[in-house]
Order: sequence, then structure tokens, then C-alpha cells
Amino acid sequence: MRRNKKEPPIKIISHRGASGHRPEHTLASYELGARHGGDFIEMDLVSTSDGALVCRHEQEIGGTTDVADRPEFADRRTTRTVDGRETEGFFAQDFTLAEVKTLRAAERMPKVRPDNAVMDGIYEIPTLGEVIGLAKSLTAELGRPIGIYPETKHPAHHVAQGLELEPTLIAELRAAGLHGEEPAVPVFLQSFEPESLRKLAETGLPLVLLMGTEEHWLHYTTPDGLAEVASFAHAIGPHKSLIVPTDDEGNPGAPTELVEHAHEAGLLVHPFTFRSENHFLPANLRSEGASTEYGGFAAEYEAFFEIGVDGIFSDFSRHAFLAREFFLDPQ
Repeated sequence: MRRNKKEPPIKIISHRGASGHRPEHTLASYELGARHGGDFIEMDLVSTSDGALVCRHEQEIGGTTDVADRPEFADRRTTRTVDGRETEGFFAQDFTLAEVKTLRAAERMPKVRPDNAVMDGIYEIPTLGEVIGLAKSLTAELGRPIGIYPETKHPAHHVAQGLELEPTLIAELRAAGLHGEEPAVPVFLQSFEPESLRKLAETGLPLVLLMGTEEHWLHYTTPDGLAEVASFAHAIGPHKSLIVPTDDEGNPGAPTELVEHAHEAGLLVHPFTFRSENHFLPANLRSEGASTEYGGFAAEYEAFFEIGVDGIFSDFSRHAFLAREFFLDPQ
């Protein structure tokens, strides 16, 4: 059943920006995602040693910056345990903001996105404040709201390191006029950790519980679990396989009832992550080209739109935008 044009459109959440076209978590990626039709700039937040919030996929920044090539930082390589997983590398918490600002971004998946890897070394690591400023300027320029969609990344780990994310995030949002029922630009706040969302409730902003595929998430996919989520959040951000499972060969199966049950609980549903390359698509939508080439991504968007999701996380905002436009008005 197609949605009426007068209904609120499906939100396009530019996942780490237009990360299919630019190295993720850079101002260039964020800007392009908005210009390609994205409604929200999505970013992961981690803390520096001096408490600044910067945009990186993980606390470990060796895979997304040129820090490993900087001899002045060679002594910062270490091994840390984050949420039970031991990782060797370079961690944002061991660098000041000034030091992070000397680094340059690198493509996280160079084998899948070699065109992005050509841009390694060009872009700085942005701060939350810089992204808020970008969202406001793009809102004014484009004449439509460009929101932000920050994630508190590994918040319990940050607490253990004495670098709690939430107070700084709340303070920066308030200073920018991004709180309450009418923020200066739209905002969703997301986390995999319910406790982090509870800390953020004082902002008055909509909160999103992200949901992975591990067994401990199964409770939250049930009607009782979703009712529990609705007591502290406004939306769920499930891995898309929780809505359309795939078999061992990567072919999609019948949709689950997660979207229906979430809506019955009063929750919005924003699944992640939609990507256009064959490498990430369901087997039945892959083209005959290489894993780096695009497949039948439009059909995957349409399938989820038909199920009734309220938004989608996408690395390719333009592809998502065009798919949404056709879905809403196929004429």
C-alpha cells in the first residue's frame, strides 16, 4: 500500500554522511548526504582525552585516520578492551582535540570503496559543534530542515574512562538551541545502550534504541520488549535483517512482524544500513558485476517502504531519495 503524498515522508538518514561517495564522518560526506536528499546527518560520537566530542565510527581511530603514519604518535598505539572486545590500535581517548585536528580521515572500507580511498588525507576529523553548524547552514541554504542524528558510541566504556558522553552532548545541544519540542533543526539521539538514552531524556528530544542481531536483542523485538522500549525511547533503529531476514545464501525471506508490533507500541522504525554495492545487497539483488558495483538497490528500498518503515539509514542518500520519490509517486 503506497503512502499518500500528504503523509509524513519516510526519513532519509545519511549514514555517516554520503559515505558511499566520500570518506565517512567528514564534513564533505555530511554535506553531500544532505545535498543528495538526506533529511538527517547521522554521526557517531566519541570523546577525546580532554572531553571533546568528535565524529568517528569507533574509539579506535587507526582504521579511519592517518594516525598510524604519524611518527609523532607512534607511542600512542596500545591495546584496550571496549565492551568486552580487545582491540589494538590508536584510541581517541588518548588524544587531545588539538591532536585529533592534525589528523586526516581515511576510507574505512578501501577494498569495497576504492574511489573513496583516493580521497584519503584530505579531510579533517569534525567535532559535534561543526556538524551542528553545518546542519544549520544547510537548512538555511536548501530551504528545508537538515537535522542531526548523533549516536553515543560505547557510552559505558566512556563512563569507565571518566569521559562520560552525555553531559557534554546535552550541554552542546542546549547551547545550540537543540532541545525541547522545537529545536532549531530536527534531532534524534541514538544509542545501543538504554542507560545512555535515559540520561539524554532531559533534552526532550526523540530517542532511538539501536538494535543489533545478537541473541540478547531478541527480547526487544517482542511486543513485551517493545513496550519496555517505549517507556524510555520514541523509536527503534533495528538491523534490517530483524525486519527482513536472509537465509544462509543471502536471499531475503518473509518479513517479520517487528514493524507492526513497534508501531502498535507507539514507536517509529528506522532500520540500518542500506548500501548499494553488490557486496552488501541480498543475493537476489546483486548484479553480475564486481562486488564494488551497484546492484538492484531500488528494489530493497521499495520492499522496506512497503513494509511501512518510517525512515532508513543509508550510505547513498541520493539512491534512497530517488527510491522514496518513486515509491511515493510512481507516475
